Amino acid sequence: MTASTEARDTALLAAQAAADKLATDVSIVDVSDRLAITDAFVLASAPNERQVQSIVDEVEDRLREHGIKAVRREGVAESRWVLLDFVDVVVHVQHAEERAYYSLERLWKDCPVIPFTDSALPPAAAGSAAPAPVAPDVDDAAAAPVDEDAVEASLADDAVEASLADDAVEAPLADDAVVDGTPDADGSTQADADR
Repeated sequence: MTASTEARDTALLAAQAAADKLATDVSIVDVSDRLAITDAFVLASAPNERQVQSIVDEVEDRLREHGIKAVRREGVAESRWVLLDFVDVVVHVQHAEERAYYSLERLWKDCPVIPFTDSALPPAAAGSAAPAPVAPDVDDAAAAPVDEDAVEASLADDAVEASLADDAVEAPLADDAVVDGTPDADGSTQADADR
């Protein structure tokens, strides 16, 4: 028995929604011969929790537009491995580390794969095994590949800058507390100056 036409269509919709939010390694596995509870798994990855959540939101919104609502959601709070159960289709959106560790493709390697091609890719790139993610452009005329390492480095730089800004805000408070009771170089204190 193979996945129903409805399940295949739902899986393809979910896969395209994930790809539209720059999910990586999007694939669809037909598990209908092995499982009685669902027909297909959609597998997608993202390099960070924020993108996992963005992909999950897009998949739910896109399927809701077609009258399909998830009956169960798991892992949303952590956003490391989110499971969306649409009955005939189960969508797994995993952080890249979880995807590599659990390797669901390996566990289901004896199941057929339902072909999926990202409709946003140009025809020449659609045939490649692992296309580079594409950053959305405002006018969509010149989309450029996303350098995931550069994005992660930029996010890390932003976190450091935010931390430094927080320290700068707290520093005057800490200095005031020290100045009040600690003598300056000339032996006077802030309390002496206030008198």
